[in-house]
This record gives sequence, structure tokens and C-alpha cells, in this order.
Amino acid sequence: EPSVIIKKLLERNIFRNANQEISSDVAALVLEDLGYTAEVVRVRLEDTLPVEKRKKLVPVPPVVTVMGHVDHGKTSLLDYIRKSNVAEQEAGQITQHIGASEVTVNGKRIVFLDTPGHEAFTAMRARGAHVTDIAVLVVAADDGVMPTTLEAIDHARAAQVPIVTAINKIDRPDADPDRVMAQLAEHNLMPEDWGGDPLKDGTICVPVSAKTGEGVEELLENILLVAEMLELRADPEGWAQGTVIEAKMDPQKGPVATVLVQKGTLKKGDCIVAGDAYGKVRAMLNCKGDPLDTAGPATPVSIIGLNKVPYASDILRAVPDMKRAREEAERFARESREGRFGSRPRVSLDDLFSQIQKGDVKELNIILKADVQGSVEALSQELEGLSTKEVRVRIIHRAVGNISESDVMLASASNAIIIGFHVQVDSTARAIAEREGVDIHTYDIIYDAVNEVRGAMEGLLEPITEERLLGVAEVRALFRSSRVGTIAGCMC
Repeated sequence: EPSVIIKKLLERNIFRNANQEISSDVAALVLEDLGYTAEVVRVRLEDTLPVEKRKKLVPVPPVVTVMGHVDHGKTSLLDYIRKSNVAEQEAGQITQHIGASEVTVNGKRIVFLDTPGHEAFTAMRARGAHVTDIAVLVVAADDGVMPTTLEAIDHARAAQVPIVTAINKIDRPDADPDRVMAQLAEHNLMPEDWGGDPLKDGTICVPVSAKTGEGVEELLENILLVAEMLELRADPEGWAQGTVIEAKMDPQKGPVATVLVQKGTLKKGDCIVAGDAYGKVRAMLNCKGDPLDTAGPATPVSIIGLNKVPYASDILRAVPDMKRAREEAERFARESREGRFGSRPRVSLDDLFSQIQKGDVKELNIILKADVQGSVEALSQELEGLSTKEVRVRIIHRAVGNISESDVMLASASNAIIIGFHVQVDSTARAIAEREGVDIHTYDIIYDAVNEVRGAMEGLLEPITEERLLGVAEVRALFRSSRVGTIAGCMC
């Protein structure tokens, strides 16, 4: 009976209702409690499909996102791998945009997305995580784990992708890979050499040097090994579908979109729609700039032929004719204007209880920012202790400092609310939160935060008067006037 299973789960401090999923490991534990011996068998994608569909699936290369702290050598590592000179062409030798490239290792393809490491470009890093199969975390052996490294880990975990760690710059005299591995373990990312599972909360650590090339071959082999364990397959037949990685307006070519095809085959001449943009594929170029007539699953291509520049992370689809493409683009634009478009409702404390009752929310994701580390730990424990059998409270990112644009983009990507304790909200972060519909709450007393979240979960939240910020001005100078008093000269 479901009640027996729920009781066994509760005994292990696991809160689930009858309609929620449990992992195979948890199921095995419950079965052992009931006197059975369980054997966990990995079910492959093709085993869940009809025989005729199964025959059409083909292995596809892994799509790898490169993440990490600024100046830890992400682009230099990719530069060595693909034997190009991307880093020297970038301003200050730091990547300013998302690029997609393809390399062949031992006859097998790997698709790389090169994402920036700046704090200010976390939004682009979050977009990269939507399409990736494996994340490569680059950490400098002489510098260790940095705040942006932890953000990258949280983004990869929010996207539920395995992490392979490249411990870079081992050619330097002060390099200490063991220290990096210890720091990763401290942040619950256990190296495989120490017993971690790369498909769960562990990581494969590979010491490399982007300068000399030492360990790069081993890194690529480990990426292919993880890809083999994931058993990545896709159907190359049917209408193509993919994700826009980046898009720009080219003075000569018009709108150009970098697209990662994920299923089906995109052909030159196909009618396409991406968000509110539509058109016909006039030309397709691969990552080296060579023209293509077709692009199958897990292939990055630049597409020319859209009527306008689409947004990054828009879904691009091939459709039968131009009339259908125009209709779908217009419907997307109309629904976006009316505010109805979106894959899921945003979670907010105000309507949390009603969403729990409907079963829309089974996990409350929280991003936690505080002024000091002690407050972060104390508040984390208190909030995680609010989990019930209906909803589990999960802190997906915790850090010291003001609430930034990076926090809002992570909250948007993982449908989380942001809670701040004794911190401010950056003005750009506030503007983006309003646009993305992200809920931000700041507190000065820990128990106010805990009681408000508890009240929201139990439907006991009292209505509050919300102060809405309309603008910000900085006082630059004061002028005295005998008639009107003091005049403040401000910059809005």
C-alpha cells in the first residue's frame, strides 16, 4: 500500500507523497526495509520506446559546457583542444560571448559550448546549462575554488548534468591539485578518486595544462567515458528542433542565430520558427564557417534567413511551410504580450500555499544570501528544517554578499525564490527580477525569514504592504536657497 511505503520513507527522513517520484537507490532501501533484495538495472532510452522508434535512434556526441572562474583558463583550454586562437581575439583575452565548436577525438565527436567566466555574464552561463549534457569545471591549480566556481557548480547541479573537473595550470610551480580536490569535497562535490560518483554528486578530476597540453587527452577520454555512461541517443528523422545558443544582427548577412540541433535533421531551405522570429534557412554554416546542407542531432550551426534576431534559449523548430511559421511566431508574440507564455508558473511566497495544494510545487528552491557566513549556515539549517511530506525546502545556492544579477538568473533558471539577510539588492538585479518574475525577500531578523516561509507553506501568511521601487537617484550636490530651503542636485 502507498501508506506503507510513505511510512518507510518517513522513517528515513524522506518526505514524499503517493504521486511523487523516488530514485532507484531510495526504492532499493525501501524494498530492503520490507524484506526484499533489490537489483537496480539502468533502463536505456531505447528500451522505453516502441521497436520501430528504437531502430531510428542513433548515438549522438555529448554537448559540453565549459564553466569556471574568470582567468582560470577555460578558453585557453578549448584553444588547445581545437587548435585555434580564440583567446587572443577576445577583448582582454576574456570570452565575451557564447561560442559553439566541435572537435573529433579517436573518431568520436564532442560539441563544446564556451561560456564566459565573468560575474556579469552569469546569465549567459545559465543559458548554456539548458542544452548541455556534461559540464567541464575549470579550476586553476594555483588559485583553487573561487566564488564563481561555486556558482558554476550550482548552475550545473540545477541543470542536473554530470561534472568533469579540469584542474588547470598544473605546469605552475605553486600548483596544488590535491588542495583543489579537498576544496571540491568540502562543497559536496566528491572527486571520483575519493569515492564520488560522476553521475550523481561526484566528479572526475583530471589535472591538465592548457599551456603544455599535459592531461588534455585524458580529459577528453573522460568526457567520452561519461558520455558513454549517459548513453546519449536521438532520432535523426522528422522535423528538426534545437535551441538558440546566441544570436546577433550581422551588417552584411542580417539576423544570424547560432543553434544547437537536438533532434531531427535541419535542411537548407526548411521553414523555421524561433520564438517570435521566423523565416527560411537560406544558409547554414558549421563552427569553422563551412557551408552545410543538413545538420543532424547535437550539431551546432549558424543559420541565416530569420526575419529578426531571436532570443538566446528560444526553441527553434522546422515547420512544413512559411504560413505555419508566421502563424506560430505571431502566436508566440501575442501570448508573450498577454503574459500567458511560459512553461511553468513562477513560485512566490504569496501564492506558495495554493501551488502546494494544487500539487504544482513539490520542492521549494531557495537562493540564500547573507552578510556573514555564520548567518548563511544558521538560516540554511532553519529553512531546510521546514520541509514537510508535501514539499521539500532545498537551498540550491548559498553565499555571502548582496543579491546580484547572477543570483536572479539562477533563480529564474531553477524556479527559485531569493531570500536575503542583512543584504541589499543590486539595482540591475531588481530590474531583472521584475522582468523575469523572480520573488525576492530581504530580512533583518532570522526568525522573521523562517516564520514567513513557514507561514507561506501553511497558508497562514498575513497580507503585507509592498513597497515598489519606482526609481533611484544619487545626490551629487546640495544648494542652499533662502526661499525654498535646501535643493538636492541629483543624478537619476
